[in-house]
Amino acid sequence: MKKDLLIGSHVAFKAKDYFIGSVNESLSYGSNCMMIYTGAPQNTIRKPLDPENTKQAHELLKKNLIKPENVIVHAPYIINLASGKPDTRESSKTFLIQELRRVNELGLKYLVLHPGSCLDQDRNLGTQQIIDGINYCLEKANNDVWILLETMSGKGSELGINFNEIKNIIDKVNFDKIGVCLDTCHMHESGIDISNVDKVLTDFEKTIGIKYIKAIHLNDSKNEIGARKDRHENLGYGNIGFEVLYNWYVNEKLINVPKILETPYYEKENKSLPPYKDEIEMLRNKKWYNFK
Repeated sequence: MKKDLLIGSHVAFKAKDYFIGSVNESLSYGSNCMMIYTGAPQNTIRKPLDPENTKQAHELLKKNLIKPENVIVHAPYIINLASGKPDTRESSKTFLIQELRRVNELGLKYLVLHPGSCLDQDRNLGTQQIIDGINYCLEKANNDVWILLETMSGKGSELGINFNEIKNIIDKVNFDKIGVCLDTCHMHESGIDISNVDKVLTDFEKTIGIKYIKAIHLNDSKNEIGARKDRHENLGYGNIGFEVLYNWYVNEKLINVPKILETPYYEKENKSLPPYKDEIEMLRNKKWYNFK
C-alpha cells in the first residue's frame, strides 16, 4: 500500500563505498528516496569524489527507479551565514560553494541548508547576511544546484523559524534555485500546530507558495509544541504522533515531494539500531507498532 509515495531516510556516506554504499543502505530499508551528507556534518574535511563510484551509484539508482532529484543532500551544520563574526561568515561561504559544487559533481540537485543563527546580532541584520551569502554562493558555484532552506525549531538565535522568516529570505534571493525543506519536528517545536496538514499548507501557500517545497524531513518530537529545543523522536513515540505524520506522508499536495526520516537510532540488546526499515513499513501499511 502506498509504495509509490516517496519515503526514505538519512543514510551514511563514508569510506570505502561512499555514494554506492549510501544507495545500498537506503535500498536495504525499502526506500525510494534518500538523503546524504558529502562528508561529516560537523566539520569541513572532505575527500575528493570518485567519478566511477558516482557513475555506479547512478546506475544503481536507475536500476531501482530512484530519480536523482529524489536524492537530497544536506549541508554541514557548521555553515552559518548569519554569524556576527566576519571570519565565520567568509569561511561558511567558501564551504557552501564547495558543497554546491560537490552536489553538482554527484549529479544531484538539492542541498538543504540551515539558514543560520544571528547570535547576539539583530535578526534583521542576520537575515540580510543570509540573503547576501546565498546570492554570493549561488553566483560563484555557477551550476544548477538548488539551496533548500530548512524550517528551524527556534533553538537559541536560529533564523527561519516560521514561514514569514523563510519568505523574507526567498524574496531577496536573486536566483530561481531556491526552495524549502519542511521539518515536522522543527515546525512543531517552533510553535506551529502541524496536526492539520491542509491548514499548514494553506498558510504556506499564502505566505510562500507550495511550489517551493522540495523536501520534507518527517520526524516526531520529544518535546511539546513550542519547546524550541530541536529533539527528534521516532515516529509515534513523540508528541506529534504517528497519525499526524502519516497524514503528512500521504497528503496529495505533497505527492511528489521526498519525505526523509531523520529519526534517532535506538538501543536494543546492547546494539544501536536504525529505525528506518520499520518506520517506512509502518507508513506504507498505515499501522504503527512498537519496534523498540
